[in-house]
Amino acid sequence: MPLPYYVSPEQMMQDKAEYAKKGIAKGRSIIAMEYTDGVLLTADNPSSSLHKISEVYDNIAFAGAGKYSEFENLRKAGIRHADLKGFMYSREDVTGRSLANAYSQSLGTIFSQEIKPLEVEILVVQVGVNHHPNEIYRISFDGSIIDEKNFSVIGGKAEAVQSILKDKTSTEPAALGPALALCVSALEQTANLKLSPEGLEVAILDRNRVGRKFRRLSVADIGRLLSG
Repeated sequence: MPLPYYVSPEQMMQDKAEYAKKGIAKGRSIIAMEYTDGVLLTADNPSSSLHKISEVYDNIAFAGAGKYSEFENLRKAGIRHADLKGFMYSREDVTGRSLANAYSQSLGTIFSQEIKPLEVEILVVQVGVNHHPNEIYRISFDGSIIDEKNFSVIGGKAEAVQSILKDKTSTEPAALGPALALCVSALEQTANLKLSPEGLEVAILDRNRVGRKFRRLSVADIGRLLSG
């Protein structure tokens, strides 16, 4: 580029990061939290057809915050990656860690090489079976990957939700009902509004289920757990 239009690499990366953060903050928060029988995923999502939380593989779930079209493409790519690896090797070789690393590489490459970064933040969650621990990975727009413990929050006012949960969670996972009530309470406090079961998207990775561990909770299920 001609000299009058020169921008330092540091300034360019800073501008990209600010742009991506603004896009992600416009969305609504999603929480992944360990409970006694697995991992609970809760999203403030009034849409019944556009899902932020979905299954990727037998015991792995995906959640995305930010620009829907962008994290939806990432979700589909993750499913293809997992299916291909499971077909070529074995189903046990498909892990949350390998999927999170693949996402981290893709997002990092796009952030460093493309003019416009992806306005997304994603969670890759794997429920532990046969006495293995649960795994929660948060992958940011720049490809940075964080191995979270107990719970993780992405999108919207993530830091505010995180600080509320940090004060109220203990090291020992709660049962499903209390865990869901805690997540909804944190979302309501930061959004300053009452969330109905119809305005929530909730799914679980239940280690006690035979076969596929992912299960999406219905509005009736959510209402029963919150009132119990």
